[in-house]
Amino acid sequence: MILLIQGANPSIDEIINERFAKATGWFYDAIFAQIPITEDVGIPWVLIILILGASYFTTYFRFINFQHFLTAIKVVRGDYDNLEDSPVKVASNIHQSEGDAVDTIRVEGYEGEVSHFQALTAALSATVGLGNIAGVAIALSIGGAGATFWMIIIGLIGMASKFVECTLGVKYREIDESGTVFGGPMYYLKNGLNEKGFKKLGKLLAAVFAVMCIGGSFGGGNMFQINQAFKLFEYVTGAESSFIYGKGWLFGLIMAILVGVVIIGGIKKIAKVTDKIVPVMVVVYVLAVLTILVINYDQIPTAFQSILNGAFSPPSVAGGFIGVMIQGFKRAAFSNEAGIGSSSIAHSAVKTKYPASEGLVALLEPFIDTVVVCTMTALALIITGQITIGNEVSWEEGAILTSKALESGISWFPYLLSIAVILFAFSSMISWSYYGYQAWSFLFGRKKRTEYVYKSIFCLFVIVGAASSLTAVTDFSDAMIFAMLVPNMIGLFLLRKKVGTELKKYLDRIRLLK
Repeated sequence: MILLIQGANPSIDEIINERFAKATGWFYDAIFAQIPITEDVGIPWVLIILILGASYFTTYFRFINFQHFLTAIKVVRGDYDNLEDSPVKVASNIHQSEGDAVDTIRVEGYEGEVSHFQALTAALSATVGLGNIAGVAIALSIGGAGATFWMIIIGLIGMASKFVECTLGVKYREIDESGTVFGGPMYYLKNGLNEKGFKKLGKLLAAVFAVMCIGGSFGGGNMFQINQAFKLFEYVTGAESSFIYGKGWLFGLIMAILVGVVIIGGIKKIAKVTDKIVPVMVVVYVLAVLTILVINYDQIPTAFQSILNGAFSPPSVAGGFIGVMIQGFKRAAFSNEAGIGSSSIAHSAVKTKYPASEGLVALLEPFIDTVVVCTMTALALIITGQITIGNEVSWEEGAILTSKALESGISWFPYLLSIAVILFAFSSMISWSYYGYQAWSFLFGRKKRTEYVYKSIFCLFVIVGAASSLTAVTDFSDAMIFAMLVPNMIGLFLLRKKVGTELKKYLDRIRLLK
């Protein structure tokens, strides 16, 4: 606005940023209203819900995140695929959308659209990303090395929440007459709570979740991803002297075209892309970080010692534990999304007739994302001395710090990181477009016209995100994604016994197989 008053000629990026920033503040303040812990420290109420929920599900399901970790790996490997060979049995009850013909049937044994591995990679493509790169640097700048310990703890307990929501996603999915799967929190809130006699509550919570999921797909799953990819690409190619400097809209336009080409094909096309991109991008990034760790192998024991010592020192418990909750866990929710409910949308398309099988697969996500990838990033930052405790860094600075950590080992690694970030962003956007469309179709119907309207808007937001300021994008993204947890966590708690029944059914079949 100051630019306009002074008579300057604002760029396209500045105009887009000014218009968008006006709409983000009030909603962010409401979602992240803090509950005071001490006189100087508070924690947002939404994070308390996530942490308490994850802790509750961990104990309720008898530490399933540890007890059945190997079982989950075996499911992904296909060790129990022969359990799916028995005849498919259609559920006795039929769910019908109001005003529609009977074209949506819940088939608990339906073949689905993608394999266990493809469902996992599609969900991971939306979870492994910028939170693992810049978000870790932010957490460490607040709480020091000890923050890594608390980040790992959060990742481990989040595995239980992921198991619950993805089991429900498969159990209450709907399939239209063409074989297309529609699933996620919208459906287990509506159909699951209806079974328990909470019909009106279920419909209300499902609608609220759908609205927030659409906003989250435009924000955290789109604008935030493209914004960070552009900023790092701009920095690596010369910052202010870069050929792309100040041309976020152009970078966004190119990415929007690429995203549009993929998302038109639906979950099968998305899965075919993600099951190739995700393993490659994770391996590339992990190998780059491993190279730094190998070069500095003699410092790894010291780094782990500083993590353990810092985790329980008074400054780190305040700055690390609560700091990670406020900063790092906001980023971790972008990463593993445990308790948010979004991943269950991708997992609901799996080919299985045992909902708990996919729930077990899903619990691997927070482990891969937070426990493995985030820890490796933290070690690289600690060993290379990139973090100054108490000097909180921004998202842009966080990505740059990680880039510098890699550059300390091999000079051209920042270019590799830039490519990885673009792939992270691209894969996250195509998966989140699927999440958003599922929510969109729940509210507005499943006709092709409504599908193309949503996907066109989604591609437009790619351009907006690349050209907007990081603060405006991050606030909008955080608020929308964390708002999803409220209806989702209510549903998970009320339907927990259904999940227990499905788990017992699947484990009993495995025992018979042995």
